[in-house]
Amino acid sequence: MYVEVVQGRTSDPAAVRAGLDRWAQEVAPGATGWLGTTAGVTEDGRVLAVVRFESEEAAQKAADRPEHRRWWSEAEQSLEAVTTVRSSTDVTVDLQGDPDRAGFVQVMQGRTSDPVRAAELMSQDPDVWAEFRPDVLGSVTIGHEDGGHTVVLYFTTEADAREGERKEVPPQLRAAMEEMEQLAVGPTDFFDLRDPWLRSPA
Repeated sequence: MYVEVVQGRTSDPAAVRAGLDRWAQEVAPGATGWLGTTAGVTEDGRVLAVVRFESEEAAQKAADRPEHRRWWSEAEQSLEAVTTVRSSTDVTVDLQGDPDRAGFVQVMQGRTSDPVRAAELMSQDPDVWAEFRPDVLGSVTIGHEDGGHTVVLYFTTEADAREGERKEVPPQLRAAMEEMEQLAVGPTDFFDLRDPWLRSPA
């Protein structure tokens, strides 16, 4: 899988959403290899979109199409800050439910001193995690250069997610969480998408 993480800023979330809807309706049908998009705008106007493709080649072909270029030239008018795009093929998908039914999405961006060990820790005890946090429908973890990462978490609702955060962590999971915290380098940035825009070919 190949993923692009697109970030910017806007004061007009409705315009950004309308642009995404236009892409899904008018451009996506010809974008072979597109797997889906998770996007939204935080309350402070930060735009974030995670676009998934089968491969980098498929993404490049989609971007090179004239209809995509016309769409982007219009869509970027609703963005006020310079847009950054980070791509990666280091992608791990973990599903416990249907992420397209998520009522709340939280995106975390940070760095770790040992990406390999962090990935090992995150893959441990999936059944225990699923029982502990039934509010989590799934996640997409994207590795970037220099140990950076973007983690997209799909929740049933924000209320369920907040309730889950308050639960006491089982002993079986506590050690892994503590080690993950020790591996973290610097602060983690959180994007709360309270009105997530979830689009997929289906």
